[in-house]
Amino acid sequence: MSPTARREFTPDIIRVLACFLVMWQHASESYYIAADLSPVRESSTAIIGFITSLCRAAVPLFVMTSGYFLLPMRGSTSEFFRRRATRIVLPFVLWAAVYAIYFMVSQHQSLSQCLVNIAHIPVNYGTEIGHMWYVYMLIGLYLLVPVISPWLQTASRTTLRCYLGIWLLASSLPYIHLVFLEVLGECYWNPTPMLYYFTGFAGYFILGFYIRKFGDFRRIPSLLMLACGYAATALVFNSRIATAPTVADLELSWQQCSVNVEFMSCGLFCLIHSLRVQADSLLAHITTDIARKGYAIYLVHLILIIEMASIVKGHIGPVYVEIPVITLAAFLLTYMLISILYRLPKADKWVG
Repeated sequence: MSPTARREFTPDIIRVLACFLVMWQHASESYYIAADLSPVRESSTAIIGFITSLCRAAVPLFVMTSGYFLLPMRGSTSEFFRRRATRIVLPFVLWAAVYAIYFMVSQHQSLSQCLVNIAHIPVNYGTEIGHMWYVYMLIGLYLLVPVISPWLQTASRTTLRCYLGIWLLASSLPYIHLVFLEVLGECYWNPTPMLYYFTGFAGYFILGFYIRKFGDFRRIPSLLMLACGYAATALVFNSRIATAPTVADLELSWQQCSVNVEFMSCGLFCLIHSLRVQADSLLAHITTDIARKGYAIYLVHLILIIEMASIVKGHIGPVYVEIPVITLAAFLLTYMLISILYRLPKADKWVG
């Protein structure tokens, strides 16, 4: 039996799709975010609302896949963290330094600024490479694994559903705050009100475990979750284009831990996971190879996105043509680059 056949193949499809959606999101950003960081108020922004809203499921898909495989913790705590440190932290430090050098060259920064950015890596990823926030969030989830694993080993389906239900309620707070600025104990001197402990990506992490233990949601409910979540995400985004004073306000429905994105992400994950596909074809081998290199692809892809956008933007056609072209080109080039680097000794330890 081939290595590809021995792996669960549908999680590989989910990882590859998540990588592609992340790149699509980053390729879109220069089209709806102006140079002064204000929202672009053009008809093209509404098109982006429809063609990019699905991308908000990308990081949730990654996190659900992590929970699917890592929860509950198996083996000792020290072994778990040792493996995570070598696979996550070392490539992160390497690529953060590479970004500091890249911005020194591309933005004509001084060598001293570059060295300051590299020295700043232990504080907050060194320079303006915003997608690296994911690594800090992921490490935070890993720190939680030994704490929640004993509970997950004994938790019933009903208990987990209750947790996930409260998580969904907590994820509705961005919309509740449009009507009530402070609810359930919120005030300026209390940053941790009642539902605070149920917010964030831990819900996706546990949802991935839930699906592995109790199975997918049925296809029709999953399709409805995906469709309704996507529709709410896109329509709310587009309804705010004319009035949102900042990009953060425009992206209200694009918050990855908002209830609409949670429904969209869960539905998409379950639909893909329920597929019955051949895992021994050439396409399957390529998919699995991309999935194995997914972390490295995530870390380095922004350089290729920036370079491709500088070549394509404003030269090919409307946004619904240029964004896919930038995304696909950056995706293929990033995969090729990582595949070349993987030929170096022990590349999986330092490349990602």
